[in-house]
Amino acid sequence: MLNWFVRPVRLRRPRAAAAIALCLATSAWTPTSAHPGHAVEPVGPAHRATRPARPAQRRWLAGDHHVHSWFSVSVKPAADPSQPPILIKAGDASNPITTNARMAARHGLTWMVATDHGGPNHSKLNRDEAYPELLRSRRETPGVLQFWGMELDTPAAEHSSLILPRSALERDALFGIESGYNRREPWPADPARDTEGFMLEALRHMKALPRPPVVIANHPSRSATGVGRYGLVSPSELRDWNDTAPDVAVGMEGAPGHQASSLNPDGSLKPKGDRGGYSRAPTMGGFDQMTAKLGGFWDAMLGEGRRWWITSTSDSHRHYTDGGDDFWPGEYSKTYVKAVRTYDDVLDGLRNGRIFVTLGDLVSEVDVTAMAGGRKAEIGGRLEVPAGADVTVVIRVRDPSGKNFGGFSPSVARIDLIQGDVMGPASNRALDVNPTTRVVRAFTPTSWVRDGEVLSMIHVLKNVQGPTYIRVRGTGGDEPEPLPDPLGEDPWSDLWFYANPVFIAVK
Repeated sequence: MLNWFVRPVRLRRPRAAAAIALCLATSAWTPTSAHPGHAVEPVGPAHRATRPARPAQRRWLAGDHHVHSWFSVSVKPAADPSQPPILIKAGDASNPITTNARMAARHGLTWMVATDHGGPNHSKLNRDEAYPELLRSRRETPGVLQFWGMELDTPAAEHSSLILPRSALERDALFGIESGYNRREPWPADPARDTEGFMLEALRHMKALPRPPVVIANHPSRSATGVGRYGLVSPSELRDWNDTAPDVAVGMEGAPGHQASSLNPDGSLKPKGDRGGYSRAPTMGGFDQMTAKLGGFWDAMLGEGRRWWITSTSDSHRHYTDGGDDFWPGEYSKTYVKAVRTYDDVLDGLRNGRIFVTLGDLVSEVDVTAMAGGRKAEIGGRLEVPAGADVTVVIRVRDPSGKNFGGFSPSVARIDLIQGDVMGPASNRALDVNPTTRVVRAFTPTSWVRDGEVLSMIHVLKNVQGPTYIRVRGTGGDEPEPLPDPLGEDPWSDLWFYANPVFIAVK
């Protein structure tokens, strides 16, 4: 039996029978799916599924694919300069994998990924010490599905989350990738490993594995120098990744970690703290410019019809109360995947975009359903309609009552339905705009129906003539568009959520 501990629900009288019927018409919402986000000890299987998941059984499961342990090392030069440097355990991140998993469970996560980054010969440390600790952590905290992976020191870029399928081959698969392709693995350093072509070679290797991993670009604009002025990660580079291995390189962090960098250990604000460590090109509402800018890079990728998804993570190294810049996994940022509680189906959800992300537990469930002619598609899916069809879009969001882990009770103030045209492959590989992207409807409390914690709203796209996509975002504030985050901003005061797209194809 699940011992759910969720925000207390403030009961409200149903507003309209029609709204209830609308909610029931799409997918079932059960009490156990109500905000699995506070002090939950979820119970999940410690093995892979034996048969494919049935979509009707899937629920929103919160997780984090970017979590560091004390196996993220620092590097100390050897006394003998002819010898490799010494790896210092806990030099860059301080917590055991076992601690990360317990804190993930405490903050409502069902799944997480161990993602330590490397250094010279780090692949052996991962194989011989970190992996056994992961196995122990799986035994100690079985309610959290714990994937094996790493933060790849990405050739010609910065970092990426590498997530391995759960299997008997996972340890050897990661050792092969890290030893063969991690940029910082060789000593002396090999400049040939730090090229875009070498990253594409790595992706071809991953794609050919019996059970391919998922790769997600981490904090893509952290090295950018301004809006539209990219650093180590460029639009053309991400297109090349996705072209080379479209089922492996599937997306990017929409909201980076290190969101507690403006907090002192006592919770007071640091005047010069920058959310996410984005010191030169700030985040916008806590999100990377590649995601947050309406009609920007993310919309350009979607406008090509690319299945390019966004996530949100803690990038946890050291908690802010211990002098670090981070929240615990799940304390502030959550990536929700619609899946059954198995390793296979969670990874399938990440690979296929059944994802929404939220900061500060602003929301705990988001469903976007596009319907026409008796057919429907949900987040990450595709709906095919005849030219000229009307498409009904139903949005349902759970706005949980009670307090989040910051001690606040945020409420959704606005939900935007965004639409953009799908125009096919771009001739300009550096393209980072989609001029067709627009907000087609901004919903507020006067234009949605509330039934307890659930907000329901509907919009009809009239006379759809060409391929398009829709996506949804929301905020607890009043900014029409997310503004650049100032230094010293309280991360709890500026909360947004984003859902991945639904594609609409025209026959």
